[in-house]
Amino acid sequence: MKLKDYLKDKILEITFFLISIIIIFLILVAFKINYQVTISIIIITFFTYVILLLIDYFRKKNFYRDLLCNIASLDKSYLVLETISEPNFYEGKLLYQALYEINKSMNENVKSYLEQLSDFKEYIEMWIHEVKIPLSSLMLNYNNKNIVDVSSKLSLKRLENYVEQILYYVRSEHASKDYLIKEVDLSKVVKNVGLKYMDDLLNSKIAYKVSNVNNKVLTDSKWLEFILSQIVNNSIKYKRNIKNSYIKITSIDYENKTTLLIEDNGIGIPSCDINQVFDKTFTGINGRTLRNSTGMGLFIAKNLCEKLGHKIEIESKEGEYTKVYLTFCKNKYYDVLK
Repeated sequence: MKLKDYLKDKILEITFFLISIIIIFLILVAFKINYQVTISIIIITFFTYVILLLIDYFRKKNFYRDLLCNIASLDKSYLVLETISEPNFYEGKLLYQALYEINKSMNENVKSYLEQLSDFKEYIEMWIHEVKIPLSSLMLNYNNKNIVDVSSKLSLKRLENYVEQILYYVRSEHASKDYLIKEVDLSKVVKNVGLKYMDDLLNSKIAYKVSNVNNKVLTDSKWLEFILSQIVNNSIKYKRNIKNSYIKITSIDYENKTTLLIEDNGIGIPSCDINQVFDKTFTGINGRTLRNSTGMGLFIAKNLCEKLGHKIEIESKEGEYTKVYLTFCKNKYYDVLK
């Protein structure tokens, strides 16, 4: 609160006060009160008013300054009432009470929405698990009967991948309840992902080349497998029409971290899109061209990596290659994010 603005707000009150001072002066003169006494009364009255005005200004200034500063510094501004004391002037008390009622109402609404969201999340998870049962059964039938209907089989696997995306997206908001950090063998995760996409790789004639992945990292195998699946799925989806298509997976071991590199020689990512590939529902030029991209896979993968304390980066050159780096720290949990 600036003094200039405060005085502008008080301009009507100050004007009436000055008019009153003039009227008092004229009355004292009319009654022929001693001139020195008259001046003394006017000066005392004037300075008394000025002092009261300044006291009121500084009292309000301190309260509103603390209020605004605390709002600016808090991540959750609605908690500001927890950081300030109730003011000792009437206008401030009214504002404080109004903020309290607003905050109370907002908390009640948020609680209601959170309960609804939790119920919806539980329903979605239940629905996904129910859907995965017939999907798995259909996939098992295809495998057992050796049916060569590749198109239907790939469609089923694509549907299974989308269902899995929904499940991990729903869980990603509460990832800490679902994952368990422990030492995981990278080779097993890479192998599982290769087996999962074996039909897609064969149908797309993409070589799945794995080397030097016998490292162990601190992660959750289930979440890491999903993250790697999204990357491999994108590599398959955005392959080039060339003979020697490949996906190469290797790991690089450093003193304080391990990096898993996934490289393909697909269509690559345009330079104008590279900084947005992790944005929610962003499909870019390639996604709009192929018309089968949701833009959710890498977004969920990035979100999960941050929650697990990993780092994911992408490097690409359009028409040549795409490289994805997954980095795992060895010591302090979040060192890799710095």
